Amino acid sequence: MELRRLRERTLKTGDEVADELGWSTSKVSRIENARLGISTKDLKALLDVLNVDEEHQSDLLDIGRETRKKGWWDGYADSILTEYANYISLEAAAASLRCYDALLINGLLQTADYAREAIRAALMEFAPPSEVDRRVEVRQTRQQRLTNEEPMRFWTVLDESALRRNVGGPAVLCEQYEHLLNLGSLHNVTIQVLPTERGAHPATAGTFALMEFTQHHGSDVVYIETMTSSLYVEDERSVYRYGVAFKQLLSQALSPEESAGFIARLRDETRS
Repeated sequence: MELRRLRERTLKTGDEVADELGWSTSKVSRIENARLGISTKDLKALLDVLNVDEEHQSDLLDIGRETRKKGWWDGYADSILTEYANYISLEAAAASLRCYDALLINGLLQTADYAREAIRAALMEFAPPSEVDRRVEVRQTRQQRLTNEEPMRFWTVLDESALRRNVGGPAVLCEQYEHLLNLGSLHNVTIQVLPTERGAHPATAGTFALMEFTQHHGSDVVYIETMTSSLYVEDERSVYRYGVAFKQLLSQALSPEESAGFIARLRDETRS
């Protein structure tokens, strides 16, 4: 809160500070709300932009060094990009996650073997097997958000094409379908399938994740991932549009019960 107070004292908006530092507005917002850790180097740059005097800077830098909390993902700094680590930190703080998954089964729902095949394909042989294994570990650890003492509310609309995509072969897919059925029975997890026969829908542009936070942790944000970068959408009107789009997807998707039956049939077809 102190950093926000210092920014407001300068009459600068979060957008203006982000532009001066070459950061995203999302990064500024989450640092101010203590939802994202900040390195000493970044904190010094931020304090300079906010015209904080040297004595006050020294105090804040000392506090920052003492209170910076490391997340479990920091142990994988050699395997994952900072951008991905920032996403994981948000995911760890989110109260709920609503996703449309158009191409692959959501990472929070993947088995280790499915994840390994998906990660290997995405890296296009640019990484050794050991790094692939490390990334699989990260994905598996992320999944604890669904089953820990305070699990997030997770709701996904899975496009039929994502379910049918041949990732890893029949054995991997059968295990993955069974895993989905098990996870779908959790009270905090809802899986709904969007059949291709339902035609056009509001999310034909692709996959997105709507992350919702408690009031204490700040405003909601939409996360969109591309091959080489990621985008955070925080504008209230835009976030609202994604929320409306998700509701429309739900209206076109199968119910959770129908979806479980659909996935079970895919499992049985793959086995035969």
